Amino acid sequence: MKIYRVLLAGMWAAALFVSPMAGRAQVVSSKPVGAVRLPHIFGDHMVLQRDLAVPVWGWADAGEKITVEFAGQKKTVAADAAGRWMVRLDAMPASAESRKLVVISANIRREFDDVLVGEVWLCSGQSNMEFTMGGSSEAKEDIPAANYPLIRHIAIPKVTSAVPKDDVTADWKVCSPSTAAGFTAAGYFFAVEIHKQLNVPVGLIHSSWGGTLIEPWTTPEGFTLAPTLEGIHQRVVMANSQSPEYKAKLREVIGKTETWLDKTKKLLTEPGTVEPMPAMPPGLESLTKNSDPCALFNAMIHPLVPFGIRGALWYQGESNHFDGKLYTDKMLALIEGWRKIWGEGPFPFYYVQIAPYKYGEEEPGVIPVFWEAQAAAQAITNTGMVVINDIGNINDIHPKNKKEVGRRLALQALAKTYGKAGIVWSGPTFKSLKPEGAQLRVTFDHAEGLKTRDGKAPSHFEIIGPETDFVAADAKIDGDSVLLSSPACPAPVAVRYAWNKIAEPNLCNGAGLPVGAFRAGQIPRIDQLNKIPEAKDFKPVYDLDLAKLGGVIKYDENNAAAAPRFDRVAYFIELKKNGEPSHYLYVSMDAFTPDAKMLGVPVFGSHIFFQTAVSNLTVLSDVAGIKTGEHLGTGNIEFWPDNYGPFNSGKVPGADDAVWDFGDQPSDPKNGYGSMQVHNTGAKQTLFAVNNWNAGSGADLGIGNSAGKTLDWTFTANAGSYTSKRLRVLVHPAP
Repeated sequence: MKIYRVLLAGMWAAALFVSPMAGRAQVVSSKPVGAVRLPHIFGDHMVLQRDLAVPVWGWADAGEKITVEFAGQKKTVAADAAGRWMVRLDAMPASAESRKLVVISANIRREFDDVLVGEVWLCSGQSNMEFTMGGSSEAKEDIPAANYPLIRHIAIPKVTSAVPKDDVTADWKVCSPSTAAGFTAAGYFFAVEIHKQLNVPVGLIHSSWGGTLIEPWTTPEGFTLAPTLEGIHQRVVMANSQSPEYKAKLREVIGKTETWLDKTKKLLTEPGTVEPMPAMPPGLESLTKNSDPCALFNAMIHPLVPFGIRGALWYQGESNHFDGKLYTDKMLALIEGWRKIWGEGPFPFYYVQIAPYKYGEEEPGVIPVFWEAQAAAQAITNTGMVVINDIGNINDIHPKNKKEVGRRLALQALAKTYGKAGIVWSGPTFKSLKPEGAQLRVTFDHAEGLKTRDGKAPSHFEIIGPETDFVAADAKIDGDSVLLSSPACPAPVAVRYAWNKIAEPNLCNGAGLPVGAFRAGQIPRIDQLNKIPEAKDFKPVYDLDLAKLGGVIKYDENNAAAAPRFDRVAYFIELKKNGEPSHYLYVSMDAFTPDAKMLGVPVFGSHIFFQTAVSNLTVLSDVAGIKTGEHLGTGNIEFWPDNYGPFNSGKVPGADDAVWDFGDQPSDPKNGYGSMQVHNTGAKQTLFAVNNWNAGSGADLGIGNSAGKTLDWTFTANAGSYTSKRLRVLVHPAP
């Protein structure tokens, strides 16, 4: 940056102005310097998006005129009453010519040097996007060869904010052997491919933070796009100091505090005891942690809007891998939230499916369900996913082969965004499943040259039949299909592929792009409820696949509105882990409500809230240790959407004030963790629990007492460990 000194006769001996951003600034009049400024996303060496009416914006004194000059264009605008201004340059073709972008007001002239026009991509996510060239597998060769002056990179600093920020300090860098080590590796290799194929400048805006969830990167409005995210949306609303909900709660706190102050002041002159000061209610805290919803969008994305971009690259998911199917909705919230605030329409969004990894002692099926959710997000308009299960490292959550990751992202963009012909951009994807005698035929799209990368038979296929569990399948390639069979499964009806967190399968197409995890077909369901003689006299009310848990419950069967008048209620839960037999628990009790609508999962807004004793229990289960029997008189239920603590405020006999068990205390927020628990207090047992349903596959599920610090499965986050999970609610018609 150059600093210009201008002598101003009669007023200033010298005026020294230092720009708060990259680019030169020069005082051009005797008037004191005003408030004209631009965000730091504008700077020397930047790349402007080609073929787009590029916005240039900033702030100034209200009414002040600003002129922007670039590439022969000249646009003038006046700052509005709030001091904001914006011009849009006419769309321009790509240009490698180094030019100046000049911003002029009555007081100042700002020049940005070495500005190019080309393709601009936002790169975001967590540590695998943050992963720099310095750590890539071929850094010793790639960094000295990184002589690409038409590739530019700007790294956004890691900051958080509870409110949207207008600016963040950062500088554009020209790609060279001396700078490339600090570039996002996945983004860099993407840019190299785009630059080579299109022969245009490429700008990378790198805004990522290791270990972060998807929620902090999402706009507040994004959480309104899926009913399953209503709980997160309400948290954002409640933490917004300008929302009516926040203000109402704050007024309540202020009122209680003022009353407390009045009473406490009297103690200065009168005898008495000091009562505890009213506490700040949960949920009003500002969302400033890097795990809080919107905190990173506010600080690391919002300052970039609406800088012209072609699209976005996303590499994230490790921190959300317990979300299961819920992650699809979170991707919708992220993508469409960004698109809405950018105002460019459905810009391209390409992302990376996370690689296989051990993830400690977690169940093998947790990650495949998450992979499935990531793949499902491709239904969102103008998106694409790259599979990397062949280039990961099950012992390292940060696989170092980012060159191939970047190349595969570039293949998506070159084919689908830039219309380059002849590019294979996807590995084989599931198309259809067809039984053929004792075999299953799985047919694929994008399967030209279907093969295995090691020349062996296709691996990681499993099949299941009506009388068998999943077994490893013998697989044979047949054109664009794979034929599956096994002597242990003579009548297969369903298939799953790569259904293990450390699966590194070998099937790919002729271009070497791999097949991602999938499952297909109808898994046979053996109805264990038939083992319960009493249940034959009950009528079904709810049937719920617990894989569908979320802020909104989508029952597979809902007969609540047509339920008969009833005198007893029954719950039947089945849980199954991979390679293990299914387990069940049945419990019936005298009706504790006359309304069948109050028997389901007590989600926020359902008005279901019970902490009450229930009587005349019948308990049947195949889980060891469960006290079974009829006419048990020591039942208790805890159904609510609230948070809760271990204190036994309900005075449930035998409950522990220090342990989450069968006697806990609900607390704010009302739309909180959530409990659906049935207990036998006399046996000091949790019969079954469904907690924290908002977390999807991170919910708590269990039969009997859980091990560890809680007895009622609170904080276990184990729902994703079950390959099948089902809850049914029944009622016995009253005579």
